[in-house]
Amino acid sequence: MPLKLGPAGVPLSCKGRTIVEGMDDITVLGLDAMEVQTVRTIQPQHFDQYWQAGILSWKSDFEMNMHGPYYAELLGNKRERNRTLSKMETSLQAGKIVNARHLTFHVGPYGEYDPGTAANEQVANVMSGIVERVREVWGVEEEEEDYAAFPWVHESEPSLVGIETSGRQELWGTVEEVLEVCNHVEGTVPVLNMGHIHARGHGRLRTSEDYAELFDQARETYGGSTFYCHFAGVEHRMGNALHYTQIKKSDLKFEPFAEYLAEEGNWMDITIISDSPLLEHDAMYMLQHYDKARQRLLEIRARDERRAKLAAQQGIDPEELKKREEEAAAARKSQLTGDAEEPPRKAPTKAPAKKAQTDGKASKSSGMIAIDESSDEDDVF
Repeated sequence: MPLKLGPAGVPLSCKGRTIVEGMDDITVLGLDAMEVQTVRTIQPQHFDQYWQAGILSWKSDFEMNMHGPYYAELLGNKRERNRTLSKMETSLQAGKIVNARHLTFHVGPYGEYDPGTAANEQVANVMSGIVERVREVWGVEEEEEDYAAFPWVHESEPSLVGIETSGRQELWGTVEEVLEVCNHVEGTVPVLNMGHIHARGHGRLRTSEDYAELFDQARETYGGSTFYCHFAGVEHRMGNALHYTQIKKSDLKFEPFAEYLAEEGNWMDITIISDSPLLEHDAMYMLQHYDKARQRLLEIRARDERRAKLAAQQGIDPEELKKREEEAAAARKSQLTGDAEEPPRKAPTKAPAKKAQTDGKASKSSGMIAIDESSDEDDVF
């Protein structure tokens, strides 16, 4: 399963703060993807950085991606829609220069539409136009010498247009809506923002089975195997995402996702971007948990293969051998526990009290019992 992991933006630990230097730092950390943030506007002076990043990405196995403007109104009136598309156009141009594999976009509020078929059809029509515009920008029909500065244009596929799930009830972008549009528009890919899905589903993603259900739904509806995901901790209330948090402080945990990816994710080509406030730190945290999940899976498979081989040699069923091994392990544990327990201590017994040696005169005159204090051997306490 091809899995790429990286932060959304230049790493916090990067001293240079440029995209190329950020790519170098990400590679040193063992990560292999990055998302360039163009969430508000793109300054012309940034294009030189984008071209350098594109060259580096093309010559290496580093995956570059780009996030378009956060605020969008694709379901608004004509003026609002055109204003959003003009912002997206700049991201499309920058995506080509930076050799972006994915271009992620939001749809925005439902506007005058109600959730349902009409809204989905409108989004599908707009996204079809965006996909066509991406192909025009990449110039896939042009001669090779016309794009000598961008050799990847003729060696790579044009950027995939990512449609992101939203984290608020008033915004278009449920899992079902995104998968339906991506199923109908070639050249698009679902952007599954796990924090948004978790929040909008009132804490939906808690176990590996929850992730299995999500991707089974995607496989049945979308039909593709390429996915682009955002992951971060999230604070949410009443089905709405409030803000991102670091993963350790959220009820959205990465361990179940890592377990699912290790066990059942072989059919996917997936990129996971850290949206956490800790950026590369949480990206590395996710990579570590994914590696641990894979290692546990390999150990389990090796144990099952050994058990099957031993069962075949003994002529018994592997399940029967497993049962015997579990019983033997329980017996050893019980024996070890029993040996570790100390035998009960006996209560100390007092020796018979010695006959008091009394002075005849003292006994007669005072009437008190005299105690022999010459020895304290029986004074346990």
